[in-house]
Amino acid sequence: MSEHLLLVERKADWKEHFPDLPVAAIDDYLKEPAEAYPPNLRVINLCRSQRYLSEGYYGSLLAEARGHRVVPSVRTLQDLSRKAIYSLDTEDIDRKVAKVLGRSRAGLQPIALELTVFFGQCAPREMQEIAGQLFSLFPAPMFKVEFRLQGQWQIHSLKPFALNSLTPAQEGEFFSALDGYLKKPWRRPRGARSHRYDLAILHNPDEQLAPSSPAALTRFVRAGRALGVDVELIQARDFGRLAEFDALFIRETTRIDHYTYRFARKAEGEGMVVIDDPNSILRCTNKVYLAERLAAQKVPTPKTVILNRDSVLRAEELIGYPVVLKIPDGSFSRGVFKASTRSELESIAKKLLKESDLILAQEFVYTEFDWRIGVLNKKPLYASQYLMSRKHWQIVNHEAKGGPRHGGFNTVDIGAAPAAVVRTAVKAANLIGDGLYGVDLKLTDRGVMVIEVNDNPNLDAGVEDKILGEALYRTLMEDFIRRLDTSRRSQAAAIRAPSPDSA
Repeated sequence: MSEHLLLVERKADWKEHFPDLPVAAIDDYLKEPAEAYPPNLRVINLCRSQRYLSEGYYGSLLAEARGHRVVPSVRTLQDLSRKAIYSLDTEDIDRKVAKVLGRSRAGLQPIALELTVFFGQCAPREMQEIAGQLFSLFPAPMFKVEFRLQGQWQIHSLKPFALNSLTPAQEGEFFSALDGYLKKPWRRPRGARSHRYDLAILHNPDEQLAPSSPAALTRFVRAGRALGVDVELIQARDFGRLAEFDALFIRETTRIDHYTYRFARKAEGEGMVVIDDPNSILRCTNKVYLAERLAAQKVPTPKTVILNRDSVLRAEELIGYPVVLKIPDGSFSRGVFKASTRSELESIAKKLLKESDLILAQEFVYTEFDWRIGVLNKKPLYASQYLMSRKHWQIVNHEAKGGPRHGGFNTVDIGAAPAAVVRTAVKAANLIGDGLYGVDLKLTDRGVMVIEVNDNPNLDAGVEDKILGEALYRTLMEDFIRRLDTSRRSQAAAIRAPSPDSA
């Protein structure tokens, strides 16, 4: 069995009479470098708070970045926090709930019932199948399920709860379930498969800094239809129509706490091909995850330090001034600030730490432009230079009069870009997945440095397509077709394969 580690908010949460297992306080886990732990570590996150951007949340985030196998994953935490997401996945289970509770509780008149699930196990025998199915959808160490009678019995809420909330009567159930879970081999969930060739492009015509201009969207539609793909532009109001399509292409700025993530999550659950996929959104939109992931794989970056409320001055000690401070989930240069003195550092950090328990401090490295390398399916696609905004240290100046002001651009043939820049960009993107990414890099006298990896890179008419032209849009559409073809072949093979019963 692989090594494992249990994370707790405080060491005191692991009581003296609890089993002798490897336990670490979350603060220690966050401070330790990735090298301090084995690469195949299985992490069980039992922190009291796992809300978005809390230390418990970062426990799961950094575990994923370090290549550890963690429950609950960041994706599970997000899914459990959004009823709009988990209700989509429990429709089939609701029918079983209605059947089981309608049968076993026929003589009773309660309107609400609660079930406690530990690693997919529960006490009532008749509910065990439902508990197991819920755990397969939302792998979390422990959560409570509330059922309500609303015409028929159905799941009303799923709520994680913490180790310190266990009653003495529940402790035995929890540790029995934990022991059984740790003895099982790690398995990754299987994805669903696609069937048809209809593509939806999610966009927001009112977005100020949209990743694709109207002209670019028109070219995507034209390229897709030329290849036999029916492409339709959709908006947030079309969430209920997703099942009509086979693939989803998100051309709107993605965020975790936003309907773009819910679209991606729903699309994947429907078996659709989706770019940006939910995991890429989770990984790319949080700069703390990226920093840890890149560091763990020795991808060169500016000197970077993760800070919390008690360690703000580490930025001064380990980096010096000027230092760049970043909110974890900012985009388009938003949530990025430069401090040149201790007072500025403390003032900016205080403001940012109101939104997140951890923030990023990064060495300030100025160059006249950043390289943006587009990567699709683990291969370089385009190479652009994004110039700093006039008289500003960022590509986008959000403080400019009249609204955000961009610097210029220059797109070159991918073969004309420095080989080290392209090679490093592909390595960084491949740490995230096999979708579409835009990697920002600086070429300095110290070598190439990765600034960040974007899951939703700009693809604008007249900018990123300056060299490839229509071929850029055709390449994206061809990749969707390739993914759809692969899914269709996989499904056909699964149908042809003999079942164990017929063998």
